[in-house]
Amino acid sequence: MAEEKKDAGSMRTEEYKLEAVSELRFEVETGSGKNVQLDLLEGMAEVFGAELTKGRQITFEEGAKVAVFTWHGCLIKLSGKTEVAYIAKETPMVTYINTHAALEQMRQKAEKEKTRGPRVMVVGPTDVGKSTLCRLLLNYASRLGRAPIFVDLDVGQGEISIPGTIGSIVVERPSDIEEGYNLNAPLVFHFGSASPSQNIQLFKLLVSKMADTVNQKCDKSKKCCASGVIINTGGWVRGGGYDMLKHTAGCFEVDVIIVLDQERLYNELKRDMPDFVEVLLLPKSGGVVERNSSVRSDDRDSKVREYFYGLRKDNKDSFYPHPLHISFNDVKIYKIGAPALPDSCLPLGMKSQDNMLKIVPVTPSNGLLHHVLSISMANTVEDNILESNILGHVVITGVDLEKQMFTALSPSAVTPPRNIWLMSEIQFMDIE
Repeated sequence: MAEEKKDAGSMRTEEYKLEAVSELRFEVETGSGKNVQLDLLEGMAEVFGAELTKGRQITFEEGAKVAVFTWHGCLIKLSGKTEVAYIAKETPMVTYINTHAALEQMRQKAEKEKTRGPRVMVVGPTDVGKSTLCRLLLNYASRLGRAPIFVDLDVGQGEISIPGTIGSIVVERPSDIEEGYNLNAPLVFHFGSASPSQNIQLFKLLVSKMADTVNQKCDKSKKCCASGVIINTGGWVRGGGYDMLKHTAGCFEVDVIIVLDQERLYNELKRDMPDFVEVLLLPKSGGVVERNSSVRSDDRDSKVREYFYGLRKDNKDSFYPHPLHISFNDVKIYKIGAPALPDSCLPLGMKSQDNMLKIVPVTPSNGLLHHVLSISMANTVEDNILESNILGHVVITGVDLEKQMFTALSPSAVTPPRNIWLMSEIQFMDIE
């Protein structure tokens, strides 16, 4: 029997004895308003490649989906209300650790020969565990003292910043099980939508810019260069999405492509990639749960909320955002991309898609309410706004047309140091 299931759904404390090379999978019940606490009582275990510590109680919020893996056996205590909790003896973790070992051999060779370490792109349809596999590989690498660069190109469900952006960070230590990656100095670019299909030209431009920036970082840091790059991608893998994957692979000059749970995509990439690119097909974890559009939308809202309010523990927020009152005259708001026009309405030689990279001024109005805006690093309109990284985000929570003032929710009480703000399609209703 592959799985041992226990009835869940009520507030209680349960202990789980895991044998060697097995996995405890559980989901925290949604809608209960309660969290689940995990304690490691005996043995050794890890969550997505990050080691558990005896004596440290880990809290998971409602809706969390967690897999606790052990190589040698352990005893775990769960306290709280779970949707489901079971021990799985069939797990792809052995395959994943073998993949990590192969990447580590490539890093060792790169370090010895003073060349570039492995550049890995993880691809697959939605909800197959791409982000989780990236976290595993990054955590295992950083536990060995490596400093790989993590690039997250999933604009809908990214790990580095809020939806509507792409980002990269250097991972020098394993991500915290509760709080995630150390995001002290992320590089983030504004895309403005939760799907690359909304502006393919802009997405390709930003991917190229991100690749150039990563190359510059590798040129300056021998450690990062040898440690390599791990790239997470979105779940759009057909048609234009597949073209996007090929574009990304070319920009980053990837050596390894990991395909999760889709043989068709694997065979297409084997056919289209150069011979030096190793394409691997790996299984997804049995604990991966498919999400419908409503759940994915809720997840995006949660990610934006976490940016402003932090993680919620014991029903208290860890951050305290501030309302800023800003004059219309003190900021310049733009959006990227204009509506497509018929070719007959355009100047000779111009195509309708050329408008997708156009910087369009936005007139202050109530239409800005609840939209997330990115604070651009650009100082003036003449700067390359499209390729400028961003400092942070605000949400417009009020527009006073009579007084010509905005109210904006901001992580900081200080007025943003740049006055060029980029409008996103992402919206957030602040109900605190």
